Parts: sequence; structure tokens; C-alpha cells
Amino acid sequence: MSDEALEHRTAEPTDRTLEGWIAHQRWYTAKGARPRLRTIAEHDGTRLIIDDAPTGPVLYQAPVGTTDGEALQDATTDPEWIRALAARIDADPESLRPIGTVSSSRVLSGEQSNTSVICDTESGEQVIVKVFRVLHHGDNPDVTTQLALSAAGSTRVPRVYGALRSSWPDTGRAGGSATGHLAFAQEFLPGLEDAWRVALRDARQGTSFATEADHLGAALAEVHGTLASALPTEPADESRRAAAIATMHARLDAAAREAPAVAEHVDAVRAVYARAERVAWPDLQRIHGDLHLGQVLAAPAPRGWVFLDFEGEPLRPLTERSLPDVTLRDVAGMLRSFDYVAGALAQDDEPVDAGEWARTARSAFLDGYQRGTGTELRAHRELLDAFELDKAVYEVVYETRNRPAWVGIPLAAVTRLATATG
Repeated sequence: MSDEALEHRTAEPTDRTLEGWIAHQRWYTAKGARPRLRTIAEHDGTRLIIDDAPTGPVLYQAPVGTTDGEALQDATTDPEWIRALAARIDADPESLRPIGTVSSSRVLSGEQSNTSVICDTESGEQVIVKVFRVLHHGDNPDVTTQLALSAAGSTRVPRVYGALRSSWPDTGRAGGSATGHLAFAQEFLPGLEDAWRVALRDARQGTSFATEADHLGAALAEVHGTLASALPTEPADESRRAAAIATMHARLDAAAREAPAVAEHVDAVRAVYARAERVAWPDLQRIHGDLHLGQVLAAPAPRGWVFLDFEGEPLRPLTERSLPDVTLRDVAGMLRSFDYVAGALAQDDEPVDAGEWARTARSAFLDGYQRGTGTELRAHRELLDAFELDKAVYEVVYETRNRPAWVGIPLAAVTRLATATG
């Protein structure tokens, strides 16, 4: 860094001066609240700051300095800070391959919870570095899952370069410290459409998505197979089954209170959950956890579908998102996504009836997944129905809160799944 740039960075911001700045960042979680910050650690140009928010304390990673001694600047926009971050990732024991020297960088706009930086390297490769803003003790499943897949040679995720882990003071933990991931680097795949955009365009044009959906099902089966080999699995014992079903019932209770349209189906939905609890469950393993068409990129042949963002459901605690789960949860999430393609087109200014398109895509996706796993999905139909129904119940609440005009999409699925098996 030049002497002039160093002079501009000499006036280090205090916790008080940071409060006004952090309140306007996209990744600040307590929107509308007044931040109450206290720095607990500072090293390598990064501050770890606790916000004693009304909703509970949150730990943020805030690499920030000043320009001209006054204006606060997020360090992710500083190419020299990013270059130093890449070197720290390369030096971390978890790294799989070197990023090398970063020649230029730019922040990817539009993200809500993290900050992603696109890096051009002297080797000619492009790398995307994700800087985690909200930190938690423990392994970030997005990091550990993709590290495992990439280390196993899978091409179903962007190639992983490495991750950066750090520790910080935590008086509430034995030993007085916590540890977690600060950043994650992987292959950047520019110019690729996600499966949602591809499917939406095909459905609007009346073009069959059956072949693509079949390949998508087979690709997901491949990911699940690799994860089962690379990471621990465990039997779905009675306590784990009971806990999963209890979570479904709790979500249903909350939905019935907030979305009265669900209330008339409560008994039928509970019957589906009861049947799911009684049938045999496959072993539990690491899964994606929040899978839908927007989490998959369409790469050119022969690579095909590439899966992104293995963080799991954002609202679930980090410890829960890292637990082994049922692979059928991912299958159910994708089935709901096909329904949403048809539902979204029905809301267009020029509505399109894509109901049959969605049914064909769902069937083809299940065929591909079944072929890829070598299992008979009909043997797990009750369980798959329960997971899809649970997802649809969640969607009813989400749409009631955020897009009331769309609530009919998941409500139709609740009705269909509850009555078809009741």
C-alpha cells in the first residue's frame, strides 16, 4: 500500500463512528434498530464486532477503514485488502489449491447476507471470494460441504480454492474462545444462467424441460452419493425421526395461526406427517438443505448442472444446518421449485398455463434421481410427500407475509398433497 493510502487509513474508526455506517449495510440484520457495537477482536485489517441488538447479540465481520481520514470504506472494495485476504486463504490448512496473486477485484452487488468479491488472478483464473458478515461458532456448512465435494473430485460444485478460519474471544464458551469461518474462495463461473431462468423461459415458450429435469435429478443423486461417501452418515433413529416430525407439526401450528387458509387442512396434513413417522427412513447424511432451481447453474456440456450455496435454510441455527439430514428434503425442495415456475407464469401480465409442463418436469426429475441413486422412490413416497408438504406450509407463511398474491401457489400444493394421501 502506498504512503498516501496509508495516511488515508490512519484515522481508525471507533465503535461509535461505526454504528451509523453499519446500520445502512445490506447485511446488517437488525434493520431499523440502532446498533450498539463493541469490538471484540481486530487483526489483519478485519474487525469482529458484536451488536447488542434488541433481537439478541449478533457478531459481524467488518473489515473497514477510512478514506481521506473521514469517510468510512468497506475494505472489500480495496483491491490491496482483497489481495492480502487471498494470501491468507492460500496459507490456511483447509485450502485445496492456491488462488495466487490477485490482479484486480470487484464486489458483486445485490447480496444481502454476505459479500462476494470477483477476483482476477495473474494466472488468468477468476475466483469468487465470499466474505461472511454474520459469524457463528462452528463449521459453516457451505464451506465444509463444498470442500468435501471438491476434494472428492466432484464437478457438481464450483472448484474450491480454500477457506479461512479464525478464532475470537467468547466468554460464554469453555476455554473462552470460539472459532469459525471468515471467508471462502471458489471458482467463478461467469455468464451462466441458473436453472430457474432456464426453466421459466422454456415453460413460457411451451418447450419441454423433461430432458433437463431428468439430468438435474441424476446430478442431484450424484451429489448425494458423493456426500455420503465423503462425510459421515448415521441411521435415522427414533429420536431423530420424532424431532423432524415435531418440527413439521410446529411449523404447521404457526402457519394455521398466521394463514387461516391452512387451518381447514390441518387434520389431513397431520395424518400425512403421522404416516411419514411410521415408515422406514433412509440413513441421514449431509445434504444441500435449501435446494431450488435458483441454486443450480446451467454449465455447458459435458459439465452440466452445477450446485451452489450449501448453507441450508438461512433461518435455522448453524448447528442444525450442519447435521446429517434426509436426502428427500432436497428432492422435495426441487419439486416445489417446479411448481413455482408454473405459479409464477400464472401471475404474469400475460398468464401462461404451465401446469402440465410442471407435472412433466417433476416426473422427469424424479426419474433421473431414482436412476442415479438406484433406489425405488415409491418405497419412500409417504416421506417425500411429508417433506414436500412441510415445505409448502412454510411457503404459505412466506407468501402471506411478503407476496399475498402468490399464496395460492403453495396453498394449492397443501391441498393436493393433503387430500391425495388422506
